[in-house]
Amino acid sequence: AAMQGGPVASRELPLGREHGRTFMARAAPVAGTAEGGTVLVLHDISELKRADQIRRDFVANVSHELRTPLTAIRGYVEALLDEPDDPAEARRFLEIIARHSTRMERLVKDLLRLARLDARQEPLDMARCDVAQAFTSVVADFEPSIEDKRQQVQTSVAPDAASVMADPAKLHDVIRNLVENALNYSPEGAEVRLASSRGDGCVRLTVSDSGPGIPEDDLTRVFERFYRVDKSRSRPGGTGLGLAIVKHLVELHGGQARAENLPGGGARFTISLPDVVADMGEPTA
Repeated sequence: AAMQGGPVASRELPLGREHGRTFMARAAPVAGTAEGGTVLVLHDISELKRADQIRRDFVANVSHELRTPLTAIRGYVEALLDEPDDPAEARRFLEIIARHSTRMERLVKDLLRLARLDARQEPLDMARCDVAQAFTSVVADFEPSIEDKRQQVQTSVAPDAASVMADPAKLHDVIRNLVENALNYSPEGAEVRLASSRGDGCVRLTVSDSGPGIPEDDLTRVFERFYRVDKSRSRPGGTGLGLAIVKHLVELHGGQARAENLPGGGARFTISLPDVVADMGEPTA
């Protein structure tokens, strides 16, 4: 139609199957020439399409994650309204309601925190943090569940990476979310390893698990909100926002977070935090 001087609507064209790129194609006739012709403009909208899909998935996942506990709570409330004669049964119903309420509370808190992080509304209170102490504090939080699953947590702190400049509370949250994820995906009796090292002006903290690992195609997406590697499986714990919060908190420090598979099985999450804070005049350890 453009060759004949007629109007042509914009169209989306999926090109490049390997990388899944999408282009918006616009064509317009060339005026003022005897031969005629058409100008074709391709605009890469792949990132816009990906962002829109992430937004759609996010809304759908929030709805699902809230609807699931709400449905359970409603069911058990209706059962209690029927006035069960067994006090033990009534107590069991109340415990289930309490558990689902706690899950919803955690989800809402994580959503609100992500909103604050997106808006850059969480200031940093930087201080020199002891890495070994941070590891020990987080492991202590999970001691009951570690004992229940007979898991082991091993820590290794390099002498030149014994401390790092960070916000202590936010560093604790980062390590806690990574350790919780590792414990959830590791089987009973498995080992989770925490380690620190130094390189390229950064302190690297790693959390390695003994789980099933992560498919290569999913490695770049595990830090997305609510993303699940196996869509057919229910989430083993948490709200599905822990790794997204990790990424935001690390980037708030000017660092990076990445995931990789280990040769012998399992996954390793690494956060790299710059250990130079010029305006505070703090020397690196």
